[in-house]
Amino acid sequence: MLFLNETAIKNAVSMKDVIDAIDEAYHVYESNHFHMPTRMQVVDKDNTLLLMPCITNNAIGTKLVTSFPNNTKHPVLHGLVILNDHENGEIRALLDGSFLTGFRTGAIGGSAVRHLAKADAAKLAIIGTGVQGLYQAIAACTERPITDIYLYNRSIDRLPAFIESLKPWLAKEIQIHSMESADTAIEYADIIITSTTSKVPVLPENPDLLKNKLIIGIGSFQPTMREFPDVLYRLVDHLFVDTNDAIIESGDIAVPIENGWITNDFIQTMSSQIISKSNITLQRDKTIVFKSTGMALFDVVVANLIYQQALRKGVGIPLN
Repeated sequence: MLFLNETAIKNAVSMKDVIDAIDEAYHVYESNHFHMPTRMQVVDKDNTLLLMPCITNNAIGTKLVTSFPNNTKHPVLHGLVILNDHENGEIRALLDGSFLTGFRTGAIGGSAVRHLAKADAAKLAIIGTGVQGLYQAIAACTERPITDIYLYNRSIDRLPAFIESLKPWLAKEIQIHSMESADTAIEYADIIITSTTSKVPVLPENPDLLKNKLIIGIGSFQPTMREFPDVLYRLVDHLFVDTNDAIIESGDIAVPIENGWITNDFIQTMSSQIISKSNITLQRDKTIVFKSTGMALFDVVVANLIYQQALRKGVGIPLN
């Protein structure tokens, strides 16, 4: 059995490797060759414990995550992933669930950029500069020739530390800009990524700032959470989700459906677009929205890749 901490995972795989694994997970999702019960959420005030098991033809995985959005001196997310052998159930690896969750969620955004963004998209806005904002920026820069990144965070004083943590991952020529509002951050962006746990929209009710852009929502994972403004649903030309569960799990999808702004028929799964190209002609120069709430299938596919790469490269800590 291997213990794979953050350092070992970084040595085992790159962001591009994990984006490829996310695309592989979409193929598994579309084929329906997996078993994944609805994630269990135990909510205590603003805090959440999540339990997410999944079985594929190649591995068994379970993730335990706590989300404490009001943490100021500690990370918002803490987690552990357990990877079991598919043939005999033996525990093969324990992985740092916090880092794996952040990195693979970044890769989910990266996959959306890969398949939905304009080929020449060069300007990126990140709203919410916690750990997840970091990996979203890294993944987007992996998939498109980003020249400028515009950052906005409710606590502006956190931006300098965020920028310092981001710089080592990026090409030196990429310019990073600290902005004083979401409006100014998204004004020139081709790609907008929200990565907050806000209960009210973090993007402005201004259609001119949203139209004809790729907008990726990563943060909201409960019906009471919303990052997207009402006006967005009058603009959107294509709306994708990573899993059908996102339709009921996130307020960014559930609320618009309840209000009649969009219908279920309008929503496409990302897997159907990647594998079968669904039943639409994707217009990348239009307003495209991708909403992710994640799923355990991503975790088990990514964890299995990390484990196999760790064995090949000889990284990780053996446990008896």
